[in-house]
Amino acid sequence: MDLSQLSPAKGSTHTKKRLGRGQGSGWGGTSTRGHKGAKSRSGYSHKVGFEGGQMPLQRRVPKFGFNNVNRVEYKVVNIADLENIASKFNVTEINLEVIRKAGFASKNDLVKVLGNGTLTKQLTVTANAFSKSAKAAIEALNGTVNTL
Repeated sequence: MDLSQLSPAKGSTHTKKRLGRGQGSGWGGTSTRGHKGAKSRSGYSHKVGFEGGQMPLQRRVPKFGFNNVNRVEYKVVNIADLENIASKFNVTEINLEVIRKAGFASKNDLVKVLGNGTLTKQLTVTANAFSKSAKAAIEALNGTVNTL
């Protein structure tokens, strides 16, 4: 065997479609482009969203709503959740790592503590934000609130 005997595997290659080489080829005349119209011409390139002159979808459907680029989204943890976390993990200091381990937030989430529920333990809580009621409830039991 030498290089002159090498050939591709059977069925792995296709013969090129030779367009515009007479009617006998089966692809003469219009060269598989159909009759007339922009798509049959050389140099045709369509504009994105062009619908043949019909009013395109992105102009038919109106704009709606408002997205504030400065909005800060927090994952919410309630006082009742802090109580459960403290008893489950047997801790008095709750920070973002403990909250993530408990499954209330993921890696890049900001956490805000809200005042829903009751608290019975003295806790040291560290989070990105606190509501007034949550802060008051934690400090009522001589706990401390650390805002990041």
